[in-house]
Amino acid sequence: MSWEDDLLSVIRAFIAFDLSDEIYKRVEIIIQDLKTNLQGMPIRWVPVENIHLTIKFLGDVSIANLEMLENILRSEGANHHPIEISVGELGAFPSFRRPRVIWCGVEAPPELGEFQKAIETETARLGYPREDRPFSPHLTLGRVARNAHTNLISQIGEIISQNKVGFLGATRLSEIHLYRSDLQPSGAQYTRLFSAELSSSGHRGQSLTKSN
Repeated sequence: MSWEDDLLSVIRAFIAFDLSDEIYKRVEIIIQDLKTNLQGMPIRWVPVENIHLTIKFLGDVSIANLEMLENILRSEGANHHPIEISVGELGAFPSFRRPRVIWCGVEAPPELGEFQKAIETETARLGYPREDRPFSPHLTLGRVARNAHTNLISQIGEIISQNKVGFLGATRLSEIHLYRSDLQPSGAQYTRLFSAELSSSGHRGQSLTKSN
């Protein structure tokens, strides 16, 4: 492949924060419990190593745009202070009655929404579509099969709603990452392309407010 061809090639990518090892360990326990309670149900569970706090799903990204995306992350990272969040509780999109996505909740100060909005604005200038829905920070644990029967979907929602998950822990978001996503027969494989630190000394986080 020539250099010109390489610049024209496209990858799938997203922007996200990683969590602490302790949070990942606790989330993995929750997923194992859910798998037991929902055994045999048509759910595709996310491997714990693939769980991130996604800020922006970019979709198809030209290799030629990677440097500009890196500059955006470095610039916005320099403008924001590290953010404290907490993780806990279970939920489902669009609702427990019709679950399609099973998630773990995230509580965060307004600064997380401000950071996401800044990333959204800057990536939109490069042509990446804005999200139609308001930003709702969460960790995706599993996805219900699209062809699942209505009765099964209702059962899944009822079981999830009865599975009480409390506070799993707090963590500090201090580095934002750009990930490449490659779909393999065994599932999605994520590769970290680059990272940028949140380092502003003049932008302090406030008390946590719930945002699910």
